[in-house]
Amino acid sequence: MLIQGSVIQSFVLDLGRIALILGLILFLHRKGLKIGYVMLISSGALACFYGMDMSRLFLTIKAAATSRIAITLLLSLSLIRIFELVLREQNILGGMMDIVKKRVRFRKTVMISMPLLIGMLPSLGGAYFSAPMVREATEGTGMSNEEKAFINYWFRHPWEYILPLYPGIVFASAVSGIGLNRIVLANISCAAMMILTGFLFSMRGAGRTAAAVQGNGKELRPARDRAWVSFVPISAVLVLVMIGHLELHYALFMVLIPLFIYYRYAAARIVQALRYGFSSEVILMVAGIMLFKETLEASGAVKDLSKFFLAHGVPVVPLFCALPFIAGMLTGHTVGFVGSTFPLLVTIAGKASPSLVSLAFAAGFLGVLLSPVHLCLILTREYFAAGLPGIYRKMIPAGIMIFAVALVQYFFGR
Repeated sequence: MLIQGSVIQSFVLDLGRIALILGLILFLHRKGLKIGYVMLISSGALACFYGMDMSRLFLTIKAAATSRIAITLLLSLSLIRIFELVLREQNILGGMMDIVKKRVRFRKTVMISMPLLIGMLPSLGGAYFSAPMVREATEGTGMSNEEKAFINYWFRHPWEYILPLYPGIVFASAVSGIGLNRIVLANISCAAMMILTGFLFSMRGAGRTAAAVQGNGKELRPARDRAWVSFVPISAVLVLVMIGHLELHYALFMVLIPLFIYYRYAAARIVQALRYGFSSEVILMVAGIMLFKETLEASGAVKDLSKFFLAHGVPVVPLFCALPFIAGMLTGHTVGFVGSTFPLLVTIAGKASPSLVSLAFAAGFLGVLLSPVHLCLILTREYFAAGLPGIYRKMIPAGIMIFAVALVQYFFGR
């Protein structure tokens, strides 16, 4: 009885410390600190809570800085930024939109195409860019402002489940140790369900056909004979990762070199792009998350928790759902919930399966989508002058359906 009481006391103490650390992470994030600083401060607090001496702390920092995961993550995220820069500078996304505007005649397809295409780039202001096009495409349909806002917001986000250009899924792969292509495959069902629920909860009053949207005439357009080339870069990255099973940084490198040659980037311009990609913000973000992951392991913070869960048959599924969802709701950012909860969850689980990681990602991203501090939601609601309750009436049932798919997939894929 004394031994069992000691185990329970140790469990409660560890649980309290972890709760305080998670509370600190969420508090600092809400205060506006960048995720890198948040995770560095939280790593220091964790080391203090568990009395790590300087030698153990030095070894932890060394392990975080020299791990293959950290180096791979830094390369991937930096090359993503460079790739995104080239797409913007060369108006490649504009070329993709140009094709859709000229060739598509189905009104519903036109409505969703702009958020979907612009959503391919992880740009903070993207929701504001696609909003005028959605408004133009929905002109004369009698749709409410809330329905227009839902279309603009909902259809720009399926990519976060499956597109390697978004850092959240890249972090999830790196922290969990599961290949990016396997997580993408596990997440495809959620992305497909998000598109399906978008149709289910909107566009009921839209006609079947419409004239191609002409746009406002302000966007730059590439020459017509080169318009189809715009689809090549993103398609090439997806093919190399999903079919070629290459790691993301190799795929991006293989696509960027031809792009630099095709668009005749001078050496000085390439150096400028590299400086943009390998920014201090990216380095700090990777350093913070990796140090937090290593500190969790080195301090033994979750070793006893994991043993307790296994010994008492406590299911890990509720934790994998609740913690990411809460973090996603409070931070409104995918990297925020992945960076703050996945190192803890993966350590507790020991070895997580792709379906379990996908479930945690779906729960966390549902929190992000519903978060009132999500910038895309704020911008969309502001542009369409839409009421938040009206948007939530569509998002909540749609989100529940997506989560149900992830849950069913987990139980059948164990």
